[in-house]
This record gives sequence, C-alpha cells and structure tokens, in this order.
Amino acid sequence: MTIAVFLGSLLGAMALGMPIAFALLVCGLALMWQLDNFDTQILAQNLFSGADSFPLLAVPFFMLTGEVMTSGGLSRRIVAIAVALCGHYRGGLGYVAIAASILMASMSGSAVADTAALGAILIPMMRGANYDVGRASGLIAAGGIIAPMMPLSIPFIVFGVISGVSIGKLFTAGIVPGFLMALALVAAWWLVARKDDVKPLPRQPANAVGKAVIDGFWALMIPVIVLGGIKAGVFTPTEAAVVAATYSLLVSLFIYRELKFSMLYRVFLAAGKTTAIVMFLVAAATISAWLIAVADLPGMVAELLAPFIDNKILLMFIIMLIVIAVGTALDIMPTILILTPVLMPVVKQAGIDPVYFGVMFILNNAIGLITPPVGTVLNVIAGVAKISLDDTIKGSLPFLIAHLFLLLLLTLFPALVLAPLRFMQ
Repeated sequence: MTIAVFLGSLLGAMALGMPIAFALLVCGLALMWQLDNFDTQILAQNLFSGADSFPLLAVPFFMLTGEVMTSGGLSRRIVAIAVALCGHYRGGLGYVAIAASILMASMSGSAVADTAALGAILIPMMRGANYDVGRASGLIAAGGIIAPMMPLSIPFIVFGVISGVSIGKLFTAGIVPGFLMALALVAAWWLVARKDDVKPLPRQPANAVGKAVIDGFWALMIPVIVLGGIKAGVFTPTEAAVVAATYSLLVSLFIYRELKFSMLYRVFLAAGKTTAIVMFLVAAATISAWLIAVADLPGMVAELLAPFIDNKILLMFIIMLIVIAVGTALDIMPTILILTPVLMPVVKQAGIDPVYFGVMFILNNAIGLITPPVGTVLNVIAGVAKISLDDTIKGSLPFLIAHLFLLLLLTLFPALVLAPLRFMQ
C-alpha cells in the first residue's frame, strides 16, 4: 500500500501538470498521511536541511562557470581548437562536435548548457556545409550528454550528496566511461555520415593549429587546474567549483576581454535561476527521501528484487531497465532524487560497488536526456537548430543506440569502470 501511495501521489501530481519539486512535496505529504505522521514542523525542517549541505555549494559555482564560458568566449575557442585539429576530415564537423563535447564536458558539467553552446556555434557551420541538420543536431545532443559523466558533473555532485558516495571518486570513475561515450559516437558518426555528400573544411596549416591552441590555452587550463587540484588534495570538489568560477571570470574579463562588466548581472542572474531550480528540487526531494526511509520502501523494493540479489550483473541489468523506463518520462535531476534513496540500499545489500553503481546510474540518466518523449536535451537542440523535434529524434537515433550499447557493455563488464578507477587512484 505504501508503494502505491508513493507512486500514485507522485505520478498523480505530475499528471496534473504540477512542477516536479511541488510534486515531490505532495508525495511527501501523502506518505506522512499514510504513515500517520503528519507534522508541518518536520516538513519545514527537512526542506531546509535538504539544501543546507556544503557539497551542494558546488552547484551554483559550476552553473556560473558554464554561463561565463558561453558569454566570455571560452566555448568558442574550444570549438576553434577542435575545428583546427579535425575539421578537414570527411564528415569532419561531426568529429569536431564530438571533440568539442569532450572538452566542454570537463568544464561545465551541464548537458543542457554544453548542447546549447555547441549547437549555436556548430549548427550554422554544418548547415552551410550541406550536412543533414537533423542528424547533426542529434549528434550534438548525444555529445552534450557526455557532460554529466565528466569531472565537474553536477549530477555526480547531487548523487554523491544524496547517496553518501565520495564525489571525488565519482569524478575519477566517470572519466573513462565519458571517453568511451565519445568513442561510441565516433563509430556511429563514421557509419552514418561516410556516404553524405558534404564538403570538408580545408586542412589547417600547422601555424593555424598552433594559433588556435595558443588562443584557447587559458580555456583548456580549467580542467587541468580543477582536476589537478582535486587529485593533489589542494582543494575539495566543492572548493574546486569556486576555483573554476573565479578562474573563468578572470580569464573572460581580463585576458579574452569578451565578458564586459555590464554583462555580469545577466550572467549571474542566469546562473542563479538555474541553481534555484536545482536546489529547490533537492530540498523537496529530501522530504520524500526521509519518508522513504521511514516507510522502509527500499526494503520493499529489495523484496521485489530478491530473486536477482545474488547475481550482481543480472540485478544491475534489471535496475538499468527500470532507470531507462523512468528516464523516458523524467528529467535527470528528479530521477536521481527519487530513485537514489530507493535503490542504494538494494545495491549495497547485493554487494555492488557504490561508485560503479553511481557511474552507471548517471550514465543511464544522461541517456534519458536524449530519449523521447521528454528528452530535455533534444528539445534544447531542436530550438537552437530551429527544426522540428521529430527530425531531431530521428537524427539522434543512431547515437542513442550507440550509447545504449555502451551501457549494456559496461553492465556486463564492470571492470571497464572499476579497473581504470583503481589505476587512477
């Protein structure tokens, strides 16, 4: 009955068009009523404590970093480096999109921000070179979702706070799967674009490549400084967010000089609005998470999954199917906030490495960003490219299949995630 109340109240509130954060509050109230534990003071305390977390301070600063990169010219210089290195190959702008996605992913941690920035720069270039715009948009969207897997990932931060898993370990463990996502996209792009009649860009001379790299040097230093500082123990992931935001601001204002002081209000306001959405979601989810624990919903889920508990790979396969199904209907943050407190106890009971599960869970949720019918990133790139959502979905299918194949591969062979993690540690 408790599971029915939980799902019924949450899905019912969402079906009425209620925002996810308020739907989570309704769900919490319904569980309180079901458990005969209704207390507005507990509601308020949990709502406040949900956002009162030191690691979550990283969220506004990483959001600010992403906004500054777009407004301050850092994103454009990253694309210029990728164009200089691989724009001359057949289908070269597709490889440029993938390379730029990797570089951007290690700086902003936001799939939506990366997709919007890259789409605004690359879509006009690809349209002018006679690329299929729907397929190009699908590729950029599929590249944008690498961001949640790379260090500075905001979803990793939220998952780490909710689950108690080390954010630093999640950052490290996500690097190899992030590069594998890029390789999967390279293979998929090579297969689908090799017969297209497109004109590659002229090969850049060595001095032009060097000039692009030198011009983008200060932008490329963001992941070096952040990852180097975390790895060396100079600062925590939360403090790294402050370093990244401060560094990007200084570079944009005083080195590249594309970000003007008059633009700072707009940049800070945009970062603040996005942060407010994320933090309110986290705060609202804390109430449901607390009541989930009180009602022992994880225990009930464990009973349902008991036939698979002794087979880690089969259990992970079942969990991944559940997350895929949920990801088609919910955005990445609500899925993390709702499912993490339910699934983590089951994962620990089965003896699955929590860091490995965190990487797989976020990878699955990232794929949900390009999965219809919701597909937040698909909607973003469709708006940027000014094409229909149907064309974007059709164009993204080869790359969605590539990501799903990688998800299956990492589920069957956990060592592909765990072995590099142990080596890098």
